Amino acid sequence: MKELSALRTQYRADKAALMTALATSGASTRGVHSALQKLASLADSLLKNLWQRAGFADTFVLAAVGGFGRRELFPQSDVDVLLLLPDDQAPDEDATLKARIEGFIGSCWDAGLEIGSSVRTVSDCLSESAKDITVQTALLEARLITGSRALFAQFQTDFFKAMDAQAFFIAKTLEMQQRHSKHEDTLYALEPNCKESPGGLRDLQVILWVAKAAGFGKNWNELAKNGLATAFEVQQLKRNEAMLYLIRARLHQLTGRREDRLVFDLQAAVAKSFGYVAPDVNTDPRAFVRPSEELMRQYYWAAKAVTQLNQILLLNIEERLNPSTHTPYPLNDQFLYKAGMLEVASDDLYERDPHAILQTFLVFESHVGLKGLSARTLRALYNARRLMDGKFRRDPVNHATFLQILQQPSGLTHAMRLMNQTSVLGRYLWIFRRIVGQMQHDLFHVYTVDQHILMVLRNVRRFFIAEHTHEYPFCSQLAGGWDKPWQLYVAALFHDIAKGRGGDHSVLGAMEVRRFCKQHGIAREDAKLIEFVVREHLTMSRIAQKSDLSDPDVITAFAKQVGNERYLTALYLFTVADVRGTSPKVHPRPAHRGARTPARCPD
Repeated sequence: MKELSALRTQYRADKAALMTALATSGASTRGVHSALQKLASLADSLLKNLWQRAGFADTFVLAAVGGFGRRELFPQSDVDVLLLLPDDQAPDEDATLKARIEGFIGSCWDAGLEIGSSVRTVSDCLSESAKDITVQTALLEARLITGSRALFAQFQTDFFKAMDAQAFFIAKTLEMQQRHSKHEDTLYALEPNCKESPGGLRDLQVILWVAKAAGFGKNWNELAKNGLATAFEVQQLKRNEAMLYLIRARLHQLTGRREDRLVFDLQAAVAKSFGYVAPDVNTDPRAFVRPSEELMRQYYWAAKAVTQLNQILLLNIEERLNPSTHTPYPLNDQFLYKAGMLEVASDDLYERDPHAILQTFLVFESHVGLKGLSARTLRALYNARRLMDGKFRRDPVNHATFLQILQQPSGLTHAMRLMNQTSVLGRYLWIFRRIVGQMQHDLFHVYTVDQHILMVLRNVRRFFIAEHTHEYPFCSQLAGGWDKPWQLYVAALFHDIAKGRGGDHSVLGAMEVRRFCKQHGIAREDAKLIEFVVREHLTMSRIAQKSDLSDPDVITAFAKQVGNERYLTALYLFTVADVRGTSPKVHPRPAHRGARTPARCPD
């Protein structure tokens, strides 16, 4: 026991030194992967020592599995190991062997390792992995620590020979979809799980799991070598992976437990560990960016990039595993229809014609039956980011295309979400980019600003769709007599776009939308209405909730401020859509009725 005590003391001291270095690196991600590998190597060394002390036969194997098998060990993660035995060994029938195994596992705990262990023969591994995808995934990442190289090589040969790469791909992607559903299919949760939420580390691991199972590579560089990822994508994968690594490692360090959730109570502490500091107390409260908000913005940007890259690479792997038999047919000179997806006719389309970037979404809206963008299109868009510069944003052809997107009779909501997911929206509307991933600390909003804006856009759009009439019949009735829905769509894009900038975001947003209308050649009367809705989008709600609606002076002042029935209708429709877009759990009926009172008051 004295030897174990000494080993435990040394292990804890060495681990503490590594964690101190990790804790003092601020927001730099440069050394985080190396730190996790060093933690894994430290555990390897201790396990080898304990294995030798246990006196196992040379024919046995100690292997790392799971994340430990990837040579990544987070500060509070379990050390998952496999004790691999030849098929002629059975601990249940050999009391001496059973006692030795139990002694070894006990010594691991006594030495300070939080061990997660399984004891299996090669045949056991194959039979269990055939029945359980979780076991199969853990064994996929098995790594020899010590013991018989011959037995481990036999296990790996038999394991990969039994692997059905197509079935594994289907199982893992289905598992990913179920995990995303559990987390409400959003990477913008206010308290995300940096491991399990959409855009988290699991989404990166899924890529490598299915790639390794298919023999396409076991790391990002090998995927690039085999043509599944570009050099730029690999750079982005490593960059965003490192950010998620650092956040998860800091969560473990700060809590002293395996905590992967960025809950409100921990966001400020993690932000502080990154070196983010609060602005001066004299800063305009409306421009005051909390350290936690800056942290979450960085997290959301990383998760968004991971989501994009996950989609691109999984679609590419699927195409490699199961090549499509669908014959693509042209939609025009630039785009093809392929198995329900929109595909670029050539990989260099956007390089040759940057106008095609926005036209992608116009074509998507215009053709019924398109379900999304193909892997080829997503990759082309992802690698065309540098083309969306100031010149691109000032181009009159792009201005016309963007207005056409807003004015299409169907597909707008889906197109705008795709534009945001692919980062095209934020690169075309540069001011929109500033509010991507921006949190809102109030009692009403549960979405980030960009997601709230898109939710309001969706809500306005639904007023003009017949199948949604039952949701808000009066709004649908008003919308039925409205001739230019796109005016309200533009207002939706800009109503909160100036949040976090300081000053009144409604006034600043009105200035931004006025500039947008001028740049895009929108007629003066249309521009005036749009600017009015953006500037006054909080007015009706504020009066309905805080004023005495039975007071004629209140109604008279409101009527004077609005000016005419057309402006009143626009403001009413927008107010209901805005209130409805604050949270999926907030029922907007009370605000809807309150807003409706001024709308029905006589002159």
